[in-house]
Amino acid sequence: MTVSGLDILLRDTSSINKKKIGLIVNQTSVTHDLRYSWEVLKKQGLSLGKIFSPEHGLFATEQDQIAVTRQPELGCDIVSLYGNSAETLLPQRELLEGLDLVLFDIQDVGSRYYTYVNTLALFMEAVSGMDIEIMVLDRPNPLGGRIVEGPMLDMAFKSFVGIFPIPVRHALTAGELAFLYRDFKKLDLKLSVVKMEGWRRSMLYPETGLPWIPPSPNMPTFDTAEVYPGMCLFEGLNVSEGRGSTTPFQLSGAPFIHPGELSRQCTSYGLEGVTFRSLWFKPTFHKFSGEVIGGIWLHVTDHERFRPFATGVAMTAALRKLYPGNLQFLSGVYEFNDTIPAFDLLAGNADVRTSIMEGKDTGSILSSWLEDEIEFSSFKSRYHLYEA
Repeated sequence: MTVSGLDILLRDTSSINKKKIGLIVNQTSVTHDLRYSWEVLKKQGLSLGKIFSPEHGLFATEQDQIAVTRQPELGCDIVSLYGNSAETLLPQRELLEGLDLVLFDIQDVGSRYYTYVNTLALFMEAVSGMDIEIMVLDRPNPLGGRIVEGPMLDMAFKSFVGIFPIPVRHALTAGELAFLYRDFKKLDLKLSVVKMEGWRRSMLYPETGLPWIPPSPNMPTFDTAEVYPGMCLFEGLNVSEGRGSTTPFQLSGAPFIHPGELSRQCTSYGLEGVTFRSLWFKPTFHKFSGEVIGGIWLHVTDHERFRPFATGVAMTAALRKLYPGNLQFLSGVYEFNDTIPAFDLLAGNADVRTSIMEGKDTGSILSSWLEDEIEFSSFKSRYHLYEA
């Protein structure tokens, strides 16, 4: 069984006993027996100064892109790092006064646009040059540590869903990403990682033996996390990504979709490791709330061969081919950015969208980021903390 960085730290806290500690945590910060980190650390007599919560709040009570304004009473200050403006993503200087050490312990899901590690990156920038140590209590990448997928982020498209210069599926842990970002930004920062025990790069989350705690409201299972690197792209379309259902991201749809037709088109691309099942569903909130809409459900049949980002792009190409008069790439404010379409922010460039709009061959689009995958797969090995 995998042992998390938190459980490793709790074996011996003598090195941090006399420090004033801040936490960047949410409800995934639990021990192997499901005790919250802040409760256990307090019981061990450690001095907790502040808790910093990410998007969705300490207990993931808020939906995506909703400011967190209300937090539970835990006997210490809780500061939201997700408010109504981009400025709230950074801790105010006065909130850091008196802290010696900040522990980061949140379960990531292995996709560049999942914002918890982006919160870590921005926090690292904020404390650069200060006498505050950042310690990452590492947890598994649910998608494993081997398969890299998708284009590298073009830094002209940097946003809160793209902080790191990495592909969409990066195959790194939070601790490994922290070292990468420190080097990339040349931060003046004391950074350490409490490594896991028993985790290998070949492991998917179900193999770790750890309980799955939904890290956000629409990430209920590992199955959701597995399809998320591709299906999150639908946040940039006038197509439901399944929010408002009990199985977000695994299913998607819109009123203009004919399910059987779309399923056949997606199947025609010959994508491996996935089956497209046609269906109808009714979201209870978010896009098309209360409407019965047509769509498809993704069934992953082979974890090794399934490529979620390629699948999401291929599905978008199918929608464009079948429903050119209906499909729209959304504009407007997305994660505090109002100048770049959400789809482009997620893809990390404009090329994917424009290629789809121009009707380019889907196979050519899906192979366009192969060089990025090869280069990053080689580059990232210098940050590996765990064996294959």
